[in-house]
This record gives sequence, structure tokens and C-alpha cells, in this order.
Amino acid sequence: MEKGLRYFLEKHSEAEPVSFHMPGHKGRNLYRKQDMLGLPGDLHIWDITEISGADNLFQAESVIAETMKKYETLYDCRKSYLLINGSSGGIISAILSCVPKGGKLAMARNCHKSVFNALTLGNITPVYIYPETIDEYGIQGKVTPEAVEKIFMSEPDTDAVILPSPNYYGICSDIKSIAEIVHKNNKILIVDQAHGAHLKFFEKDMPAAAEVLGADIVINSTHKTLASFTQTAVLNVCSNRVELAALEDKLQIMESSSPSYPLMATLDANADLIAGHGDRLMRQWKENIDWFYDEAAKIPGLNLMRADGLDRTKLNIDMSFYGFDGAALEEYLIGKNIFVELVSGNLVMCMTGIGNVRSDYEKLLNALRELSDSRSMVEVEKPCRPKALSCKLRWHAVPEHKELVSLDEASGKVCASSIIPYPPGIPIVCPGEVLEEEVTEYIKELRMAGEKVIGVSEDMKVWVGK
Repeated sequence: MEKGLRYFLEKHSEAEPVSFHMPGHKGRNLYRKQDMLGLPGDLHIWDITEISGADNLFQAESVIAETMKKYETLYDCRKSYLLINGSSGGIISAILSCVPKGGKLAMARNCHKSVFNALTLGNITPVYIYPETIDEYGIQGKVTPEAVEKIFMSEPDTDAVILPSPNYYGICSDIKSIAEIVHKNNKILIVDQAHGAHLKFFEKDMPAAAEVLGADIVINSTHKTLASFTQTAVLNVCSNRVELAALEDKLQIMESSSPSYPLMATLDANADLIAGHGDRLMRQWKENIDWFYDEAAKIPGLNLMRADGLDRTKLNIDMSFYGFDGAALEEYLIGKNIFVELVSGNLVMCMTGIGNVRSDYEKLLNALRELSDSRSMVEVEKPCRPKALSCKLRWHAVPEHKELVSLDEASGKVCASSIIPYPPGIPIVCPGEVLEEEVTEYIKELRMAGEKVIGVSEDMKVWVGK
């Protein structure tokens, strides 16, 4: 067999890795385990097109419409739409349907890159809402209602508001209060709940889902924490403020005209799994999470991030008291056949999902205990990713002509291409923003720390206006 993608996937699965990254099913056939109709061993037999009886994603009237109704029931919302190119397509469609061309969008500065892509497509002017920072970890936290209120005082002609909740680290904003402010100003609130598709199904001790807190449009990546396949998501409309015809028009533009039936089939299976077995599976998931936090507290030097409004299914682990930054901890865990979702400074974020079982948590804890037992806590300056940028970048028109220059030469120039650490996929600098010296130095530090930064070449060059 040639050593290509299939070879890698086969060898990776044969090693029986422990997954603390998306997708949420963790490579386990949850459907078969619940005696449900699962997926065929040869998935290609389900790979069809819109033949008679198979319905049409963009004019759903039969079997696809039935799957959509399942999600409307699960999330208790006005209308649900299946997404087969991830939450990104839903986010862009929602924005373009709610904000007129050339309009204004109030957006959290830590939004996913898809929001910034929508700005370009709709010639939309961003009005940035800056989230709080958690200085201990150098990351951005929640968006406050006060910050949203200030936007409407300074920019009353803003057309809509979008923010992520939970963010990549699991920190949720006060959606209920924010929704009240947005609706008081007769605008629409879009919530990127890509990392919180599961929240609606937890009974307690978790932040509530945006669907029940007053958001108008909510986008959920069901593949991240639930059981559908990668690239699948659901967009939920929760109010009559949303014009369905306009939204559907944009969805047809952003979605593939040849939607994958195997992907849609996993959305259908996921809906049935949650409807039929969700209560028990969520209870087991929560029990495992609670057990992990209790046991982790017994390990000297292990720090689990805690924050107001935290979705505790995201395990943000800090072992820097042993001189381990996030990158070193990730490398150590990979050596134990444990794969994590995100590294950020001192933090390693383990994304749990509906498919994780007790043994996964046990293996992670055993690895962390071994590290703690084998090393002494040292009096060292804690290695840390540069703190989250606090400066508010100046914004100009996106350059029509651009050139590739070194980061040293880029200071003071207008950025012509997004610069994005990935994960989490949140731009540091967007096209049209000025590359201040503080920013270029920050980017250098990220690269020197070994972090992946899209938009910066191997020889440390970036695109700027010419």
C-alpha cells in the first residue's frame, strides 16, 4: 500500500489511540452499541444523489425534511437546517441573510475565521466587541453584556450581532442578557455555538444552550462533541425575527449543490441517538467529567482551568509547575497514545465528547500521574504563550494590491491576508487591519514557540498592502 492518507488513517486507527479531540464520536460506533440502525461497513453504497425518494436538501419535503424536524424537536426551535460543509457555511449564510451588503456587523473579536470571510463576501464593516482576557493563561474569555451595550451606543446602525459561546476553551457568555440588549435595539443575535451542540441535552451543572436563552440563530457543530461525522452541523432558527426565505437563499449559495448523503445520514443517526438514548449518554458523560475533575484535584501540580460560565466538558490542563508548557505536554501525551484538540501556551485542551468512555479518562489521568510522580515541581518562571493581545487594531480598507514582506518590514503596514493561529482559528490580524509593532512581535513569539500560524510563511513573511 502506498503511504498516503488512507495508509495514515489505517495505521492510526490500528494503534487504538485515545481521542480528546473532535469528532465527538471518538471513532466508536455509538449507533450499533445502542442497537440502532448504524452505518454500513462499505459506506460508499449510501453515496447517492437526489434520486426519486431521496428528497433534496434545498427543497426538503420527505426524508430530509423528517431529519430536520427531528432537530427542531430536539432543540425546541422554529426551524432546523442540515449543514454539510460545517458550521462555517451556516455562519456565513446567517450573516449574509441578516446584514445587507455594505452593512455593519457587531462581532466579538475572537470570532472564528468564517465570520471574517463573511465580511469580505458581503462588503460588511465590522464593529468589534472585545472579550475579556484571562491573563493567567493569555486567552480571551467571555463577551460581556456591557460591551455589547456600548456598541449600540456608539454604532446604533449596527445590523446584527454575532459571538461565539462557548468559545474554543469552553467559556460561555451571558447570552440571555446579551439577547435582551440586542432585541431592545431591534436587531438579530447570531450565536456560534459550534463547540456547544451538546449543551441543550445536559440537565444541570452546565451552561444553558443559546437556543433557550433568546438567541435568534444558533449554529451547532454536531460533529465536534456529538455523534455525526466531521463536516456536519445544524443551524437552528429560534425566533420570528429571522426571514427564512433570505436565510435559505444564502444557504443554497454556501452549501454544496451535491450534498453528501452519507454525511446527512450521520446527522439523521445522531438525531435518533440523542432522542432515544441522550439522557443516559449525557448522564454517563457528566459522571465521567465529574470523576475526572475530582481525581485530577488529587494530582500535585496539576491545574485545571476554571472560569465563570465554563463548559466543563473542555478539560483545560496546565502542568507548567513542572516546567511543561502546552507543547511539551502535548508531546508527552502523544507518547502515551493520547491525542488532544488544542495547545495554547501552558494549556492543553482536551475536548471530550459523547463517544469518550471511562477508560479514556483513566488513561489520561494515569499519564498525568506518571508525569507528576516522575518530576519535581521546580521554581521556574512558568513558560507561557504571549498574553492575548489587548491592543485595538486600526482598520482601513482591504488593500487591492499586495506584496510579501518580512514581519520586520510589515510593522505599520495594512495587512492584506488573515493571520490565524490554528487551532483555534481566530484571526490575530484581519485584512484591512494595521500590523502594529506589538502585533508583529507577538506573531514572532508564537512562531518561535512552535505554534501553527496560517498566513505567515516559513521564512516569516506576510502579505501587506502595496
